[in-house]
Amino acid sequence: MTSTASPAPKRPYPALGAAGTVAGREITRLQGGYLRDESATVAALARLRRGVGKGVGTVPDLWGVVDTADLYAPGGRDEAGTVRAEEAVHTALTLWAAHQQSRPLPMHRAGGHELGSAVRELMAHGSNDEALRKRFVRVGTAGGMSVLAARLREIVLLLRQEDIALDYALLAHQLDAWSRAGGADAVRSAWGRSFHAYRPRAGQVPAGDSFPAIDAGADAGVPDLKDVL
Repeated sequence: MTSTASPAPKRPYPALGAAGTVAGREITRLQGGYLRDESATVAALARLRRGVGKGVGTVPDLWGVVDTADLYAPGGRDEAGTVRAEEAVHTALTLWAAHQQSRPLPMHRAGGHELGSAVRELMAHGSNDEALRKRFVRVGTAGGMSVLAARLREIVLLLRQEDIALDYALLAHQLDAWSRAGGADAVRSAWGRSFHAYRPRAGQVPAGDSFPAIDAGADAGVPDLKDVL
């Protein structure tokens, strides 16, 4: 296991919608309390972990754990858009809680790894390339949010073992896009690009001679996230 979290890669940072903004704010707040070993926050994370893969609002014990009032601002989204944002924030928060469990370092880093680059970083730490590639592909082929959350959790737990952080505000932003028309393709394309664009840090040797390819879908005809959100 590594002793320090991986540094944030340099990349353009997108403008976040309401889901990404709320998720980033609430995770930053909870993460600070958790790293200070505040008992109330430690208990809140334990509650959040029990919500992984479950629909938003279906676990009464999670009601009121995070402040999502901004998702319901007057004049904002329609009902369908609010439901998508709720699911995105819930999924990002519960996955982060699983990722942060027992780690002394922050597992959410704003401007840090996107999912694809995190997977490549994990490969560079010596994980089984083909097995991990297959897990990544399974994430990309997920349908509903509950299946997507369950498959993301498999990767998140592997990232936790190596102290590889994710940008969970960006993940929430992307999960919000996932259920929109064309959104899933746009997110897959973004994950695939970050996977292929990753380069090991100086002195870091990949586990194999080369990284395996992944079919992220042709870019032609795939909407950019800024066109979806």
